Amino acid sequence: MPFAQYCTFFARILAIGANSLILPKCNFNHSANIMNKLILFPAVFLLAACGDNETDKIGRASTVFNMLGKNDRIEVEGFDDPDVQGITCYISYAKKGGLKETVNLEEDASDASVSCTRTAPSVSFDETAVRKPKEVFKRRASFAFKSQQIIRYYDPKRKTFAYLVYSDKIVQGSPKNSLSVVSCFGSNLQTDMPQAGTSGKMISGACMISNPIENPDKR
Repeated sequence: MPFAQYCTFFARILAIGANSLILPKCNFNHSANIMNKLILFPAVFLLAACGDNETDKIGRASTVFNMLGKNDRIEVEGFDDPDVQGITCYISYAKKGGLKETVNLEEDASDASVSCTRTAPSVSFDETAVRKPKEVFKRRASFAFKSQQIIRYYDPKRKTFAYLVYSDKIVQGSPKNSLSVVSCFGSNLQTDMPQAGTSGKMISGACMISNPIENPDKR
């Protein structure tokens, strides 16, 4: 598990503990209220310190003018899948500006869209390694408790990747989501049947697959 995921995990454990164990006592016990803040504040700052992944800034479009600070806008970023050579994803998301962004207290909307595509003549990956879902993108959508992420799923039967973007919070997330798929078999390909490749790899459409799964129908 990457450092950012460890960081977020422990911060959320601290925050949930403060919320479930101490908050019920806050209305009756001043000391409990102080203890709650002592536990909750480290969680806030830990989440704020958890690093986002590096992406390429592609562009932006302003949506609301603000007198103070940056405008509300839509940001567009791109990144390469770290485990699948030849697939690039582009994400667009709403970004809140204004004075709150200046002091790092803004909360972005949950609206986001993702589009992934093949950006190389062939796609190479280890099929066994990508079989399980994996977080390939994560960004903070508020000062502490809201995040936006992209999860990669792999369908071994159809040799297709699915990328899901959504937002969540410690207690309650958002049902808003967007999905993009990339298949080894495109309309411009001449073959749609797996073939034996070189060096122990399997060629399936535009994909060169190492460590192929023996029984792709088994979940």
